[in-house]
Order: sequence, then structure tokens, then C-alpha cells
Amino acid sequence: MLTHFDKKLLNVIQTKLPLESRPFARVAELLNVDEKTVLERLNYLKEQGYIRRFGAFFDSAYLGYVSTLAAAKVRTEKVADVAKAINAYPGVTHNYEREGEYNLWFTLLTPNQAEQDRILESIRILEGVEGLLSLPAIEKYKVSVEFNL
Repeated sequence: MLTHFDKKLLNVIQTKLPLESRPFARVAELLNVDEKTVLERLNYLKEQGYIRRFGAFFDSAYLGYVSTLAAAKVRTEKVADVAKAINAYPGVTHNYEREGEYNLWFTLLTPNQAEQDRILESIRILEGVEGLLSLPAIEKYKVSVEFNL
């Protein structure tokens, strides 16, 4: 269960995590605690599944990367195996099961189109995959999401 402090901490790190050598020391100052407390609570929140990952967002297209949203039609009994195989690719940023004919969706970010095509083809031939759609963005929209806890 999230404590009041946990909620304050999560609110701060969403948009106010500073880019400096000891960012969590600065967060600790903002919350009037010590750095050790911040790090311990963040580790706890990660272990409990409240935090999935920390990382910066970069404009991948500006850096030359290509991305796509992909939808796979996977036999029900193979969804877990296929999802695990898909997650093994370092360029997969999200992977989730959905209801419907195309029941496994994921995003893929690669350094170039050839690498993306190679990975998608290797997924297409996995046992249990009956179809695969690649749905690259035609126009990009950036929506900033901040959860106020």
C-alpha cells in the first residue's frame, strides 16, 4: 500500500527528477528527508510493481530510429510464450494482451528499418503467431501524462 510519503515521492520523480550527478539527493531535499530514505522507498516501490522503470524519453526519430506499433494474432495457448519471446528483443518498449482477433500488441524501436523488418519477421514465424500487423505512426503526437497521486 502506498504511504503519503510514497505518493509525494512519485509525484516529484515524474516531472522534477533533476539531471545531475546525485538526483535522488536533490529529491530528498525537496521532500525534507535523506537520500537513503528516497532510495529505499524507490527500491521498495519497484519491487512492489508501482514503478516499472526509470529512464529518459528521447526523440527517437530525431536520433534516426524507427518505431512501430505491432499487433499479433496469437493462438490463446501460445500467448505467454510469444509474449516472452517478444520481450526478449531490446527494442520492445511495451507488450500487452488485448481482447480481439489481434490479441498481443507491442511497440518496437530499432536503429533502422532493416532491423525492424528482421525482428518483425522473426516474430511472424514464432509458433502460435497466425498474423502480424505493423502499424507505424503516420503523424506523431506527444501527450504528456502526469499522475497526481
